[in-house]
Amino acid sequence: MEYGSGRLIDVREGPNVRLSFDGFKIKTGIGRWQIDGFAMRPDLDKPGFFDNVPNHGIGFWGVYGVRPLKKSLTLDTYYLGLDRKTAVFDRGVGHEARHSIGARLSRPIAQTQPGWDFDYEALWQFGTFGSANIRAWTAASETGYRFPTLPLKPRFSAKADISSGDDPRTNTLGTFNPLFPKGNYFGVLATAGPGPINFIDMHPHVETTLPHNVTASADWIFQWRESLHDGVYSVPGFLIVPAGKSNARFVGHRPGTEVRWQANRHLWFQADYGVFYAGKFVKESQPGRNLNYWALWAGYKF
Repeated sequence: MEYGSGRLIDVREGPNVRLSFDGFKIKTGIGRWQIDGFAMRPDLDKPGFFDNVPNHGIGFWGVYGVRPLKKSLTLDTYYLGLDRKTAVFDRGVGHEARHSIGARLSRPIAQTQPGWDFDYEALWQFGTFGSANIRAWTAASETGYRFPTLPLKPRFSAKADISSGDDPRTNTLGTFNPLFPKGNYFGVLATAGPGPINFIDMHPHVETTLPHNVTASADWIFQWRESLHDGVYSVPGFLIVPAGKSNARFVGHRPGTEVRWQANRHLWFQADYGVFYAGKFVKESQPGRNLNYWALWAGYKF
């Protein structure tokens, strides 16, 4: 499943291990709306061929609608439900029943003439976590400008995102859950570093098109904690550094670069490299050091 920008639901092919679901989906059209309804369980990966099994500890369902507007705009609206028998946050472990309601407005990247593109999204979450309530939210933005008539067809863009964190002194869990996102929405090799939970970020990015179907990009992401009473989590949602040892807000910054070669319509190769520079919160919470990440990918689609 892949919806919108992939910030909440994505196949995760390339930057992550591919994620598949078992369940059913119903697709329909009402006027200019295209609407999907689904009920799924994410698969547990098992060695071998075609023997993955659904994770019965997680249920995922929702309704997702897309409608084209004037001036190349697209509106997405959705409701998403998540039930996890065992969910882990900084405040503890419990049964999570979470509902998400959101909307997204986007304009595609310019293809023939220089122009602006954007992708804006906002989301509210509610439900229960153990005996506590859930009240969480996020807002995301990406604004870019592409010059398709110039050599290398450069595109310059910037993302600004914020998602809520928790205050364990209350009976309301405020930690945002990003559901099933793709990793590189949040920077090159973000799956190995801090993710989109309890965070504020600024994320400049530049990409170019080279000869022979090669693309190259570079980005730099700067990240802070939204709540000083909550920890730092990975992209999949695992707690990396708990709160309590530091009152610092700055988590760190991470430059990265990516080169991708689409050899033909079936075969592609990709190389990623990034460095995470630990910020004050990480250094004060645990022995913090800078980390280097690199990865080589190859894919073939039938």
